[in-house]
Amino acid sequence: MKPRPSRPDRVIRRSAWLLALVAAVVSACGSWIPSLWGDEAASVLSATRPLPSLARMLTHVDAVHGTFYFGLHWWIRIAGTSPFAVRLPDAIAVGLAVVAVVLLVGRLADPATAVVAGLVCLLLPRMTYTGEEARSYAFSAAIAAWLLLLVVDLARGRLRGTRWWIVYGALLALGIYVFLYLALFLAAHALVLAASRARRGAWRAWAVAVVCALVATAPLLVLAMLERSQIASLAGDTTTDFRSLAVGLWFTTSLYAAVAWLLIVVATAFWVVAVIRAVRTPRDADGVSEPGDDPAPRAPRPPSLELVGLAWLVLPGALLLLSNLVVADFTGRYLTMSAPGAALLIAAGLRRLAGLRLPRAVGPASARVPALGVLTALVLASAVPAYLSQRTPYAKNGSDWAEISALVGAHSGGAGAIVFDESAKTSRNPRLALHTYPAGFRGLDDVTLRVPYAENSTWYDATYTVPEALALGRFAGVTTVWLVEYSSGGTTDTSGLADLERAGYRVRETYRTHSSEILRLEK
Repeated sequence: MKPRPSRPDRVIRRSAWLLALVAAVVSACGSWIPSLWGDEAASVLSATRPLPSLARMLTHVDAVHGTFYFGLHWWIRIAGTSPFAVRLPDAIAVGLAVVAVVLLVGRLADPATAVVAGLVCLLLPRMTYTGEEARSYAFSAAIAAWLLLLVVDLARGRLRGTRWWIVYGALLALGIYVFLYLALFLAAHALVLAASRARRGAWRAWAVAVVCALVATAPLLVLAMLERSQIASLAGDTTTDFRSLAVGLWFTTSLYAAVAWLLIVVATAFWVVAVIRAVRTPRDADGVSEPGDDPAPRAPRPPSLELVGLAWLVLPGALLLLSNLVVADFTGRYLTMSAPGAALLIAAGLRRLAGLRLPRAVGPASARVPALGVLTALVLASAVPAYLSQRTPYAKNGSDWAEISALVGAHSGGAGAIVFDESAKTSRNPRLALHTYPAGFRGLDDVTLRVPYAENSTWYDATYTVPEALALGRFAGVTTVWLVEYSSGGTTDTSGLADLERAGYRVRETYRTHSSEILRLEK
């Protein structure tokens, strides 16, 4: 007969699922406000292709995102392509990550700390950002969390039997297919196994599960190598400076980063002191110091909350940064999978501070630093500015595609031709507004379209230049042209404008949006 869970276990489980619901709601709230941006356009355009077209595309680009695209394809058939609909799965994924965080901390600490970790995780700026973005990063964080929970339970013997190692191996393979760099977590898993004093049988089972997962994901690894030039542009990005790493990775604002790093340092310092004391004071199996005795047989034990948090937060990122020295493959969003580790360490730091006694000179010996709940509330409050800033119209890379669509739709009346600035970087190309917010462009002729994205070998349209389209007679009979130019830092592109003017078109009206300039030309 299976034993009933203890009361603390039941409390932790109920709290975990309740906080998961809160996390999903918090991430989903306002997710329709920011305009979709380049990476999300890649998701939407890929997922809306016919499946044979999607499979063919993945042999040329974005194989590492293929699993997410296939999943989003089926979701879109049910929910549609509105910003809220395509972002909702990621909000749910944040909820699943929070469940695993609460359960994991419940294994390693007390129920109160587990709840604190869940609350911190659901409002951690990186998590609330990824919870409103139609990409695979929220799922990478959720899978990373559940994998660590499995490793801790398997190392301690809480879960037994081959079937659980099969579950671990299958989840690891799925995680790598969802996000390739999740394989970096194997270093964290090995450290947790070592800290847990896992038995030889557990090590053997882990090794077999890892090998099977890597063999199962070999096709993806091969495709990723063949398509590695796709991320060559990362070599020019400045994402490894101090501010990007200390603030931008997980915390967004300087205020929250200062609070978070303070608590992480507090948690780490207390843990280091405890480790030093434990090393200096060997204990027998009963916990009594016996320096002259032989050590008792090593039995599995739970790793410390701080060690798991550090392994989660630091190891994958350190390995990725090291590889970035050889091949440009780093951007901050990749380490979304490590963000819940920060929640573990912040919760551990809060627990330590809440347990401190104030010096006698400050107050009575029994006086304590403000209760855990008060400290937690202050940390959560410091996350609110980041959360609100993420839910503004231009929060996603300054994208204003929703505004472009609304403006063109309001003034064009569905008559004329539409031309986009094709000189902008692909992820900022205003043409993507045509597919992410199509309503405003209905009735307009896409005169520079060469190959629709669904028939192209990459995820976006292939286009003609304005001179090529003019030479092909694409503008025959067109008297009104709407030209959308990308604008940044006070400088507006003029792609195609001179060619249209040479063809007899004249600018009649100019409209400004956040990152674009829209011109109405007449002939």
